Amino acid sequence: MVRKLIQLMGLLFGGMAGSELYSEMNGTAAWASQTSNLLQQSGTYYMNVAFGAVLGLIAASLLSAPVMKFMQRGVDKTVEMPLRQLFIGAGGLMAGLLLAALLYPAVANLGGLGGLLPAAMAFVLGYIGMCIGLAKQDEIADGFAAWMEKQRVVPIVEEAGGYEEHKILDTSVIIDGRIADICKTGFIEGTLVIPEFVLEELQHIADSSDLLKRNRGRRGLDILNKIQKELDVKVLIYEGDYEEISEVDSKLVKLAKALHGKVVTNDFNLNKVCELQGVSVLNINDLANAVKPVVLPGEEIVVQVIKDGKEHGQGVAYLDDGTMIVVEGGREYIGTTMEVLVTSVLQTSAGRMIFAKPKLLEKAL
Repeated sequence: MVRKLIQLMGLLFGGMAGSELYSEMNGTAAWASQTSNLLQQSGTYYMNVAFGAVLGLIAASLLSAPVMKFMQRGVDKTVEMPLRQLFIGAGGLMAGLLLAALLYPAVANLGGLGGLLPAAMAFVLGYIGMCIGLAKQDEIADGFAAWMEKQRVVPIVEEAGGYEEHKILDTSVIIDGRIADICKTGFIEGTLVIPEFVLEELQHIADSSDLLKRNRGRRGLDILNKIQKELDVKVLIYEGDYEEISEVDSKLVKLAKALHGKVVTNDFNLNKVCELQGVSVLNINDLANAVKPVVLPGEEIVVQVIKDGKEHGQGVAYLDDGTMIVVEGGREYIGTTMEVLVTSVLQTSAGRMIFAKPKLLEKAL
C-alpha cells in the first residue's frame, strides 16, 4: 500500500515537473519557430501531457525503492528516539514549515519551476528546523523547565513579598532544634520555607526502626510544630518537588536558586555545595561559633580532662558550650580538673577546636 502511494506521488510530481520543464523549453525555443506557430500551439497541450507522463513514470519507478528504504529508516529512528527528542524535533519541524508558509507568497509566482519551489522550500526548511531543534534539545529542555519552575514559584514569591526574605530549612537544622531559639530571638527575618520533600525525609526518619533516628525525627517534627504555633514567624510549606533529582540536598540548592533564597543548615557538606553553586547559606554552626567567648593563645582556662585524644599523650576536655580542647600531654591527667594554657585556636564551619597544654608543664619549664 505504501509503495503504491509513493509510486502515485512520484507519478504526480514527476508529471508536474515534466510539464513545467517542457513548457519552459517550449517557451525558450518559440522565438525561432514563427512560421509554425499554429502547429506549435495545437501540440503544446499533448506534448506537455506526454512529457510529464514519461518523466512521472520514470520518477515513480526509480524512486519507489529508495524512498521506501528512507522512510523505513526514518520510522526505525523515530521509534528509538526518547520522547523529549521526539517532541523537540517535531517542534523544530513545525517551526520550519511555518517559516516556509510565510515565504510562500514570495516564491509562488516565480516563472519556470516556481510551482515546485514551495514544496522544496517546505522540505528544506522543515528539515533544517528539525535538525536545529535536536541539536539544541538540552538548552530547550532546560529553558522550558526553568520557565515551568518560574510559573510554579511566582505565587510563592508574591505571597512572601520579595525574593530576599526566603529562608529555606534543611532537615539537619530542623532536627538540631536551635533554629527555634534563633527565631524566638528575632534574628531570623522573613519567611521560613519548609519544602515538602524535607518533611517527607523527616517523616521517614521519625518512622525509622532505629531508636536514635526515630527520636531525632520526632524531635524535628516537634520543633516545626513549635515554630508554627508558638513563634511569631511566617512559615510557608513548599509543596513542589523535583522528581528528576533524588538527593534532598540537590533539591534544596535548586529550590534556593528558583526562589532566590538562602539555605539554613548546619550541614558542613551542604554548606560547601551551596557555596560552589552560588547559593547563599546561613550556617547555624557559624552563628554559634561567632557568639562563643573568644579564647586567645596565651590565656589560662580551667578544664576537666575526660578522655584521651587521637595522638599519643593527648587528653581531651570540653568547655560548657561544647568546644573541644585538646590538651598536649594531658592523658595522664584524665579525670582531673586542671589549669591549661591555650596555645592555638582552630576555627572552621564544622566548629572550633582549642589546643592547650597543662600550666604545670609551663611552670616546670
